[in-house]
Amino acid sequence: MASPFPGMDPYLEDPAIWSGVHALLLAAIQGQLAETLRPRYTVRFEERVYVTSEDDPGFGVLVPDVRIIERDRTASIRSSATSVAVAQPITVELSDPEIHEPNLVVRDARDRSIVTVIELLSPTNKTANSTGRHSFLKKRSEILSTDAHWIEIDLLREGARTAYLQRIHDAEYQVYLSRSGHRLRPQVWPIYLRERLPAISVPLRPDDPDVPLDLQAALNVAIDRGSYDLDNDYSKDPIPPLRSEQANWAKEVIAKYRKPSGGASE
Repeated sequence: MASPFPGMDPYLEDPAIWSGVHALLLAAIQGQLAETLRPRYTVRFEERVYVTSEDDPGFGVLVPDVRIIERDRTASIRSSATSVAVAQPITVELSDPEIHEPNLVVRDARDRSIVTVIELLSPTNKTANSTGRHSFLKKRSEILSTDAHWIEIDLLREGARTAYLQRIHDAEYQVYLSRSGHRLRPQVWPIYLRERLPAISVPLRPDDPDVPLDLQAALNVAIDRGSYDLDNDYSKDPIPPLRSEQANWAKEVIAKYRKPSGGASE
């Protein structure tokens, strides 16, 4: 078993590791769809690029943002002329101001036109007034003005949803689909922490049927390839933390997952 949880593993939502989970999950989705869609369609990685800065509200959830990488341990340098000791500096690494956010694009192999865009949300996309959110919403607006389909997968509990529907506000996660020709009737899959991730429909050209995308199978592949089952410390609370009722349920699930010796089950 890759994770003690039946669906989304909340320990994967930590911004410190999400970028890796994001990349592996998109790769797993690409691999799953490519087998089904060829030779009529291709599924490729593309990117949205934007520039951030320290005053961007989303800067704090970028990884890494600012971290100390070296403290000069050499002795202070004293000038014989002035007898002034030079203070020891600290070397820091700043976040690259140019942010690349990957997504998946299904294209018609015959004319290379965009058929479906699949976005997997990042913490910056859910940070109010951030550059990452503005970039995401701008891209969505551009796609919705064309005849392409739009899918956004939100597997993060924290932050402001980019597609908020009151009737499913209690779902921890969701998938939002806007079909070409049906913009005023979007489809939503509400996803609950205690349930398996669903298989969703990926629409194509009008003369082709939808194809299924098994999100749980893709997540399991990502967890396995990233060895997150070995890294996650299930003895601690996840980041962001769960609500009280959720936390109690999670502890029960994790307790059943572990061997009597404290190790993870097979």
